[in-house]
Amino acid sequence: MKFTASHSALAIAGLLAAASVQAQSSTADGIAKYREMLQDGNPAELFEMKGEELWKQKRGPKNASLEQCDLGKGPGVIKGVFVELPRYFKDTGRVQDLETRLITCMETLQGFKGEEIAKTPFGRGEMANVTALATYVATASKGMKFNLPQAHPQEKLMYEAGKRIFFTRGGTHDFSCASCHGEDDKRIRLQDLPNLTKNPGDGIGFAAWPAYRVSNSQMWGMQLRLNDCFRQQRFPEPKFGSDATIALGVYMGVNAKTAESIVPSIKR
Repeated sequence: MKFTASHSALAIAGLLAAASVQAQSSTADGIAKYREMLQDGNPAELFEMKGEELWKQKRGPKNASLEQCDLGKGPGVIKGVFVELPRYFKDTGRVQDLETRLITCMETLQGFKGEEIAKTPFGRGEMANVTALATYVATASKGMKFNLPQAHPQEKLMYEAGKRIFFTRGGTHDFSCASCHGEDDKRIRLQDLPNLTKNPGDGIGFAAWPAYRVSNSQMWGMQLRLNDCFRQQRFPEPKFGSDATIALGVYMGVNAKTAESIVPSIKR
C-alpha cells in the first residue's frame, strides 16, 4: 500500500486528536484528585456548624428557634427532607425549595420579614444565615437518594415549567440552560458539564449543591447557583425564590431521581 501526503495528514490528525483526548482525561483526573484532597478539610463544615447553631438558637422578634420548622416531614425533622425538595406545601399553597422554605419558617416561627430577607444580597445578613441553615439541613441527607414528589398538580406543573425554561434560548448570546447541560460529554474550559436532562449520576449537578466554591471562598446554595447561570447566559438575573428558579429546581431534582446527594460538596 502506498502512503500519500493525505494519508500522512490523516495519521497526524488522528495522533493529535488522541493526544488531546488523553490530555483532557489527565486534566479531569487531576481535578478530581484535587477536589478529593480538599474534601478532607472542606470549609463547608464551618457553614454546617453555623447552620446547626442558627437552627437551635432563639432569634428574631419572636425569640424562637427553628426546631419546629416543617420542611416536609413534620416539625423539626431534617433527615431526608433535602432529597425530596422542592415540593408543595399546603400552608403556603406553593412549591418551595429548601432555601425559600427556611425563610417561611424564619418568618412564621421567628418573626423575621421574609420579603426583606429575599431582597438581601447573597452572602450578607440573614441571607448568609439562610445559606448556612440550608447547608446544615442538606447535610443531614448526605448519601440519601433523590426522590422528589410529583403527586400534587402544582409539582407536576412546576416540572413542566422547569423543562420549558431549561430549553428556552435568549439573551445576547442566545443561550439556554441546555446549551451547556443538554448533552453528554461537554466541557467548558476545565469544567465537565453534566447532562441535566437526565440523571447525571451520584453527587453531580443538582445532587452537589449547596457547595463551597474554592475560587471565591463562598458557600453557594442552589438559588445562587441558578442566579449565576442566568448571569452567564446574559439573562436578567432572577429574583430570589422566583417561580422560574423553583421550577428549574423541580425539573433537575426529578431528573436526578435515585442519585445520591454528596452535599456539602466542594467546587473550583
